[in-house]
Amino acid sequence: MTHRTYTHLALRRYNLPRLKTIAAELGVTPTGDKRGAQTWINAIIAHQSAHPEQFTTPASIPLTPIEISFYDHEYYAGDKLIAAIHYDDDLTRPWVVMVNSNEVHRASTNMLCHRYICSHYKDGTLPVQEEAGGQGAGSRGENLSPLHPAPCSLSSSPAENAIKAEIFNECEKYGFKILHDGIYNNDVKLGEVGFSGGTWWVVGAAEQERVLCQSALVAVWQLAVGQTPRHTELLNRRFEMLTPKNGSIYGSINEFLN
Repeated sequence: MTHRTYTHLALRRYNLPRLKTIAAELGVTPTGDKRGAQTWINAIIAHQSAHPEQFTTPASIPLTPIEISFYDHEYYAGDKLIAAIHYDDDLTRPWVVMVNSNEVHRASTNMLCHRYICSHYKDGTLPVQEEAGGQGAGSRGENLSPLHPAPCSLSSSPAENAIKAEIFNECEKYGFKILHDGIYNNDVKLGEVGFSGGTWWVVGAAEQERVLCQSALVAVWQLAVGQTPRHTELLNRRFEMLTPKNGSIYGSINEFLN
């Protein structure tokens, strides 16, 4: 049986009862003052060094982020749940990293939470997930968003998460909600916004073709002002080609030009 490898920094995060539990799992009995946490830490580290074949470095198992919904993600190493990201209503730092149903980190974007999980997982300082099963929307492989029917690789997820975070931030300005099949204003679907082939795009709920955009800001703005045929014709123009009369239809253009 193999065990995870603990670093000094990771072990220092645990209290004495937890260190004793880890030592018992490893069959380690320290010598010296057993009332001190450092005695148990030293014994565990020494045992790892003496029996490297019994241990595996956590970071040697690639992390697999799974999107349960736009607001919920779970991170797995193999089949083991490592951590989860959830969203709450905090105005400044709504994205939360959860381990064992406890908050361990909070940030302004899910990308920052992703980086926190990856970096602390790599250096062994992420708290250990003790509970069996999933913590959130479900177990691995169930209820995946149609936008991501299969787990994405760790190497591609940062870019994908950054795109989602940018869309979310723009939608938040208008009070729009992002559901699995698109962007909504109250219960009305406005359309979809995405990034592919190096270009942002938007498609209205009643439209069939994507309209290319300069940024997520512009794409979400286009959904906010509507998608009538006249609007679509104007939205395909460059901003500097729009007249003040056109601008009255869409609101202030200066925000985008300055």
